[in-house]
Amino acid sequence: MKAIVQRVVPKSLIGQIALVMAIALLLAQAINFSLIFTERQRVSRAQIEGPAVARFVLSAQRIANGLPARARDGPFSGSPIERRRRVTIDDASSVPAARNDPWLVERLRADASSNGLALRDARAFAEEIAFRRPSMDHDAPSGRGSALRGRSEIRLQRLILSVQLADGRWVNGRALTPRANPWLALRPALATLLTYLIVLAAMLFVAIRIARPLRDLTLAAQGFKGNGEAPRVAPRGPADVSRAIEAFNAMGMRVSTMLDEKDRMLGAIGHDLRTPLASLRIRAESVEPADERAHMIATIEEMTAMLDDTLALARSGRAVEPLRSVDVTALADAVVEEFRALGAEVEMEAGTRQTGLIRPRLLRRAVRNLVENAVKYAGAARVAVRDLGPDELAIEIVDDGPGIPESEIEKVQEAFYRIEPSRSRETGGSGLGLTLARAAAQAHCGQLELENRPEGGLRVRLAIPRAAGAA
Repeated sequence: MKAIVQRVVPKSLIGQIALVMAIALLLAQAINFSLIFTERQRVSRAQIEGPAVARFVLSAQRIANGLPARARDGPFSGSPIERRRRVTIDDASSVPAARNDPWLVERLRADASSNGLALRDARAFAEEIAFRRPSMDHDAPSGRGSALRGRSEIRLQRLILSVQLADGRWVNGRALTPRANPWLALRPALATLLTYLIVLAAMLFVAIRIARPLRDLTLAAQGFKGNGEAPRVAPRGPADVSRAIEAFNAMGMRVSTMLDEKDRMLGAIGHDLRTPLASLRIRAESVEPADERAHMIATIEEMTAMLDDTLALARSGRAVEPLRSVDVTALADAVVEEFRALGAEVEMEAGTRQTGLIRPRLLRRAVRNLVENAVKYAGAARVAVRDLGPDELAIEIVDDGPGIPESEIEKVQEAFYRIEPSRSRETGGSGLGLTLARAAAQAHCGQLELENRPEGGLRVRLAIPRAAGAA
C-alpha cells in the first residue's frame, strides 16, 4: 500500500501542492454543494407540494369540525389535475408505514399545528406517475370542428396524504402536483465546479510562482562545477524565495572568491617549493659516490613530479585555461608521437578528424596520463578518437595488460589510491593519473569510463561533448 501511495503521489513541489489543494478544495466544495442542494430541494418541495398539503389539512380540519370536506379548494379548482384530488374518511390509513416520507409528514404536522388541528398520527409519500391527456388537431378542415389527434403524456407527482384525527378516524387524500425539477442540481453543480476551478487555478498560480524560482535555484546549484564563475539566479517570486535566491548568489560569489584565492595560494606554494627543490637538485650533482648521487636525484625528481601532480589536481576543478576549437585527433596524435619518440610502443588508430571546443593543455595532460598508465602496466597502448554523434566525441586508450579487478575500477579513480600497495614510483606512481584524467573529463562536462575487455586488457574512454562550454 505504501509503495502504491509513493508511486501515485507526485514528487515535485508543484505536484504535491496541487494534489493537496485539489483534495482540500474538492472536500470543501462537496460540502458546500451538499448544503446548497439540500436547501434548494427543500425550497422547491415547499413551493410544489406545500399548497397541496395546506389544502388537504384545511379539508381535514373541516371534517374534524363536522363540516363537509370541499372537493375543490383554491383558484385552480377547474383544472384536470385538481379534479383528480380526492379526500375520504376511512378506518385505516391509505399510506403504508414503510413508505413514509419524513419531509411530507413533518409538513403535515406543521400545517395542522398552525391551524389548531390535533392529530394522532400522520403519514404521507409521493410517487411519480404518467398522465395522459387528449391533444386537439387545430388544422382539421373547416366545418368539422377540432378533431382529436391523439394523447400526449406528461409526468406528474401524486401525493398520498393521510392523517388520524383525535377521534381515531383517518382522513386520506390524493393530490396531483408538478414533479420536482430533474435538473435542480445542475445549476448549483455548475456553480460549485466553476468556483472550484477558479480557486484551484489561483492557488496553482501561487504554487508555480514559488516553485519556478526554486527550480531555477536547483538547476544553478547543480550546474556549478567549481570551474568558472558561480551561476547567478535572477531573484523573483515571493519575498521569502527572492531572499533565498539573493543569499545563494552571495554565497556563490564568496565561493568563487575563495577558489580564486586558493589558486593564487597554490601558485605561490608551487613556486616556493620548486625553488628549494631546484637548489637541492643542483647540490645533488656534486654528491659522491655516484650511486648515492643517483638515488638523491631520483628522490628529488619524485618529489617534483608529486608536487606537479598535486598542484594540477588542486587546480583541475578551477580551470583557468580558455576554451578553444581544437582538432582533438591531432592532439591525441601529438601525444602518441611523444611516447614513440621515447621508444614506447604506442599506436594511433587511423580515423576521421574530430574537432571540439576544449581546453587543450588540460586534455593533453589527461591523455598523456592515460597513455603512460597503459605503457607502464601493459607495455603498449593503442589510441583512437571516436565519433559518438554530432554532439560528443571520445578518446579511447586500449591495452592488452592484466586489466583492473571489477571491485577496484571506481577506487582507482580516487586520489592517491593504488592497487599496488608500494608507494614507489618505480612500480606505480603517485596515484593521481586517473584522478587527473577524470577531473579533466569533468572540467569538459564529460566522463571517464574504464572497462575490462573480454579478450583481455583494459579500455579507457574519455568522453566529452564537442562544445564543452555549452554543455
